[in-house]
Amino acid sequence: MTRVSANSPAGPYRQAHRRAGSLPGMADPATQSIVIDADPKAIMDVIADFSAYPQWASAVKKAEVTVPGVGDRAKQVRFLVDAGLVRDEYVLEYTWSADGLAVSWDLVESQMQKAQHGRYVLEPLGAATTVTYSLTVDLAIPMIGMIKRKAEKVIMDTALKELKRRVEA
Repeated sequence: MTRVSANSPAGPYRQAHRRAGSLPGMADPATQSIVIDADPKAIMDVIADFSAYPQWASAVKKAEVTVPGVGDRAKQVRFLVDAGLVRDEYVLEYTWSADGLAVSWDLVESQMQKAQHGRYVLEPLGAATTVTYSLTVDLAIPMIGMIKRKAEKVIMDTALKELKRRVEA
C-alpha cells in the first residue's frame, strides 16, 4: 500500500496545498453540486456516519473508523470499495470545519491511488442546502485523462445522488 505521511516527501505538500484543493502534479479538482432538502447538520451527520456507508453508498463494501476524532467526527477511516472493475482498500484522513459546513479529506494509504483530496461544502438555502463535492485523484496505475475525468464525474454524480437519497429518506 502507498502511505503518505507528514514525514514523507508528499506530507508537507499535502498540508501546504490542502486549501488549494489539489496536490502538486495532480489535475484540477472535479466539482459538482446538488440541492438536498435538509439542513446542513442533517447532511453532515449522514456524511460523518461512516459505519452506515455500506447501507447507502453502493460501491462502499466496508467503512471503519480507525482513528476517532473529536465528538462523533472521525479523524481516519478505512474503506473497502468495489465498483466492478475497480476495487480498492484505502484510508482517508478527515478535517472537519468548526462551523459544520465543510469537511475535507486526504489519502493516507491505498492500493490503487497515489493521492486523493476531496471536500464537501454545505451552503444553506432556506430549508434546503446546496452540497458541493470536489474530488482530485491521482491513480497508481496510468489512465488516459479523458477516461479518468469521466470516472471522477461518475463517482461524484453517484455519491451526490446517493447522499441526497439517504438524507431525504
